[in-house]
Parts: sequence; C-alpha cells; structure tokens
Amino acid sequence: MIRKIRPALACLLLAMSLAASAAAPATPSPKAGDIPPQILGKDRRGNVVDLASQRGKVVIVTFWASWCGPCRKELPILGQLQKVIGHDALQVYAVNLKEPRADFAAIARSRNAPPLDYIHDAKGEVSDQYGIQTIPHMFIIGHDGSIAGVHRGYSEQSLPKIVDDILALLPEDVRNRKAGG
Repeated sequence: MIRKIRPALACLLLAMSLAASAAAPATPSPKAGDIPPQILGKDRRGNVVDLASQRGKVVIVTFWASWCGPCRKELPILGQLQKVIGHDALQVYAVNLKEPRADFAAIARSRNAPPLDYIHDAKGEVSDQYGIQTIPHMFIIGHDGSIAGVHRGYSEQSLPKIVDDILALLPEDVRNRKAGG
C-alpha cells in the first residue's frame, strides 16, 4: 500500500509545483529601491510614455480596471491630488489592465473622468513587465526614479495612508502650496 502511495504523492507534488510555477508571473513585481520598467506604452495621444523623462518628480503608476471597485474609488483621489499638486512636481499614470478599448475609453473619455494620464494596456505587456497579478496595484516612484513604495490589492480605507506616503516624498514648498499652485 505504501509503495502505491509514494508514486501518487510524488506525482501530486510535481503537479502542484508545475501549477505554482505556471501561475507565477514571468517577471517579478518591482519592489522598493528598484528602478521600474521605463516604458509604459503610449498615452491617448499616441506619445510613448517614458518614466525617465519624469525624473525629478514624484511619479505614480497605478494599474486599474473599470470593473475594480477600489480602482474606481482611487482614480478620483489621484486626479484631485494631480490637480492640487500640479504636473511640475507630480505625475500620475493610470494604466488600464487588459480591458477592451471600449471599456477603457468609457472611463478615460468620460466628462467626469479624473484628470489623469491614462494608458491602455490591452495586451497586458506593461502589466506583465511590472508583474501585476492583483489590482489596484500602485508604484510610487521618487525623484531619483527608483520605487519608493508599492501598494497592491488595497481598499478605499487605505487611500489616506497612501496619499500621506505620496505627500511625504514631495518637497515642503510643494506640500504647502495652494491648489493650482
């Protein structure tokens, strides 16, 4: 009996390890201190978005989808933050995760759309480079171009702390400026 169980157990363990390796992202998600992939694809005007051109600013790269409730709560908050702080000190990129163009456009072109720079990642090429498996998934990138913080799979209740993390990276004069700065 034991001799029959061992081969079955070995096959089960092999199958589990193969399934785990198949489920693992091809590229691990960047972590704090890493330099993230620099090309985010093209913006809605067709321009290539290169994070290297944003050095000196705090940059937010957030991955979202129209069906994701926490994502839909996050975008207006990030839009307001972008509006108050201004593009001279903060740049927010909202990368849509593998949705049809019509679903993406319904949000990005809506007259109520938060004022963000939207990127459509229909094939998941950018999200694969970032190792995205859960949304929302946000990378906060510091002035030097390295990742200062990563937040994944968070709820609406986490947003005030995330905003505090972003604000802490900004120079004091930017944090204290009036809206529209």
